[in-house]
Amino acid sequence: MTTPPTLPVPPEPSAPEPSVAESSAPESSVAESSVPGPFAPESGDVDAYLRRIGAERPDRADAAALRELHLRHLRAVPFENLSIHLGEDIVLDEKALLDKVVGAGRGGFCYEVNTAFAVLLRGLGYRVSLLQGRVIGPEGKPGIPYDHMALLVETAEGERWLADVGFGDHGHFPLAFDERADQEDPGGVFRIVETAEGDLDVLRDGKPQYRLETRPRELADFRAGAWYHRTSPDSHFTRSLICSLLTEDGRVTLSGGKLITRVHGERSERELEGEAEVRGAYRDLFGIVLDALPVVRGGEAEKRNP
Repeated sequence: MTTPPTLPVPPEPSAPEPSVAESSAPESSVAESSVPGPFAPESGDVDAYLRRIGAERPDRADAAALRELHLRHLRAVPFENLSIHLGEDIVLDEKALLDKVVGAGRGGFCYEVNTAFAVLLRGLGYRVSLLQGRVIGPEGKPGIPYDHMALLVETAEGERWLADVGFGDHGHFPLAFDERADQEDPGGVFRIVETAEGDLDVLRDGKPQYRLETRPRELADFRAGAWYHRTSPDSHFTRSLICSLLTEDGRVTLSGGKLITRVHGERSERELEGEAEVRGAYRDLFGIVLDALPVVRGGEAEKRNP
């Protein structure tokens, strides 16, 4: 087995010394207060999010509503890494991500859009856990720990679904988490396979996409992975620009100055001419208005075909 690359951990801020009152408090009360509950959005935040993706508030947190929300999210919120090349920080904080996705009309990569989607789902009554995954590379080897984030969603009826609005070109609908047979989706044929170590491999058309651990994680656990993908020259996110959105009849992607469209399976691409046309594409196709265009630094943009 090949040892995965070492993932450096960004420095943690030092914790303040406890006060006399804190140190004298009963052990049980200190333990309870130190474990924060899931972020709870305000009702107005939920309504604004639903408007962002063009969805009605569902009557019940069931599977049908989850499928509708998942699809609408993919068609409204782009998978993009522009912040990395605009010099913007990647802040893994629920309120900050709501401000970015809903307030600023932006998208993001997996940690950002899946976290934001989890906040929306919790606000609608779903139970949501964050799962850490490792993307399977071209040679069949998994990437770094916390390479990817996906969501385990439980409905009001207790059904469990794997939701993922942060993997770019992927499934359109959630996958039945406990199903091990093929699952048909407009994006392909998916299957969840258990590994010998107890993890889960998510396959698309027979090809492994990523490997998931089933243990729920906290948002803070993903900071090192996000930091790696924002800063490491070994991450494809630092070497390429991507902004991609599912459409009703295919997908549209802007990779630097190259516009790639897929309509009913037919793929076409062309180079946009000049800054003005690139800005217009971001605005008209993805709803993103930029003061400055993102620029990939440190090498030629990696050619990806979402």
